Amino acid sequence: MKSLRVERNGLPSGIVAVPVRTRLVYPGEDLAAIVKHAVSGIARPGDVLAISETAVAIAQGQAVPAEYVRPSRVAYFLSQRAGALATVSQPESLQIVIDQVGVWKVLYASAMQVAGRFIGRRGMFYEIMGEAITAIDGYTGTLPPFERAIVFAPQNPDAFAQSVFEATGVACTVVDANDLEKAKVLGASTGVNRKNVELALLSNPHGNGDEQTPIVVLKWRGEGAHPLLGGAAS
Repeated sequence: MKSLRVERNGLPSGIVAVPVRTRLVYPGEDLAAIVKHAVSGIARPGDVLAISETAVAIAQGQAVPAEYVRPSRVAYFLSQRAGALATVSQPESLQIVIDQVGVWKVLYASAMQVAGRFIGRRGMFYEIMGEAITAIDGYTGTLPPFERAIVFAPQNPDAFAQSVFEATGVACTVVDANDLEKAKVLGASTGVNRKNVELALLSNPHGNGDEQTPIVVLKWRGEGAHPLLGGAAS
């Protein structure tokens, strides 16, 4: 099993990331039980589990096939003008946002995005839309049968992480990470240093392709205080 040394400014040397492969996770399954089985013999108390938010959301049934969404003309028009890597570049994903917050708010946010470019301020669309955008992962085309699924944010990620901790004895986080060196802890069990876990996952050891490794075990093999446990818990 491959392990990766984590070398990141702001973190001490000695953190190792171990991606753990699992079978496909389907809606309605007991993901905590799947995690417990997958990390048996790999993770131990003192480690930190990082679970992909997509796997948690799918197990919770928080996903919809893109074919079930009928984009409006507004969704098609705006999506064609978004960056290729943006969730809103997919008209089906953007239509879900429109359905949630209303077309006028989306149009206003789009207009402010354009205006912001003239004054050197980027990202205003995302600032205005807030959770309506961050709670949706567009389809990625990587892992059948979910290659055309639009995945929503997992429900109660703190509670899920705590349930995994109680089942395994190993600290747990639910994480949104990608290949753009962005990582966000959406939920965590008690005592996890969320900021340092995010730093440790910026290289995205989960992978964004067909690796089928929704679990990463973070191990501390250095000396001194554990950088991933204790301290900044929120």
